[in-house]
Amino acid sequence: MSKIPSVLGIITARGGSKGIPNKNIAPLCGKPLLAYTIEATKCSKLLTRTIISTDSAEIAAIAKKHGAEVPFMRPAELSTDEALALDVLAHAIRHAKDQDGQSFDYVMMLQPTSPLRTGEDIDACIRLAAETDADSVFSMKELPDFAPQKIKTIENGEIKPFIEDEQGQSAPRHKGKKAYKRNCAIYLTKTELILKGDQFGKKSMAYVMPQERSIDINDPVDLELAEFWMKKTISSNT
Repeated sequence: MSKIPSVLGIITARGGSKGIPNKNIAPLCGKPLLAYTIEATKCSKLLTRTIISTDSAEIAAIAKKHGAEVPFMRPAELSTDEALALDVLAHAIRHAKDQDGQSFDYVMMLQPTSPLRTGEDIDACIRLAAETDADSVFSMKELPDFAPQKIKTIENGEIKPFIEDEQGQSAPRHKGKKAYKRNCAIYLTKTELILKGDQFGKKSMAYVMPQERSIDINDPVDLELAEFWMKKTISSNT
């Protein structure tokens, strides 16, 4: 294995949220949502440093209560719905360099909305980057029972094919390629690329996570699903 790179973990947790009020600190199984991501970073053996980037004094206080480092308050212009994640990450990278003299090989963005991501998942992505010299590594999940031919559109109430296929019918499930999407749990990118405005680079590797750890909290029903899997995991380990 290649040398493990230095990695700055950045937990992005701004105060605004439309789908769920105060989403990043919404209660989940007796803890604020943010706490689970903080705990995962503490279980990681390979993260060099982890910080919170937030514009909310309330979130900052809760993060500190759970043992996280909050070295700055995020500027207002980087805390809007239109603010780009790349700019938020670049701001944190520059702060670490300017204020603490620290530089890192990679930066890892961790959103509080993925509470079932583990320290092992974090470390697996870092190891994958080291082994492949990837420009970026993203956590993914498989899309079960997915085929482009199965996607439909509706015109005047009538079902129409979204993508026309040669046979004019949906392809059998076993004949289709497996499809995946980012599950929003882990974004790992070389620092130099982030500072150039590039989150992907030329070589982007996938780390596939199971469905039960790929919950991304956006709506109240997602909180209920996350609670279900957490309780199921706890019961299976007792």
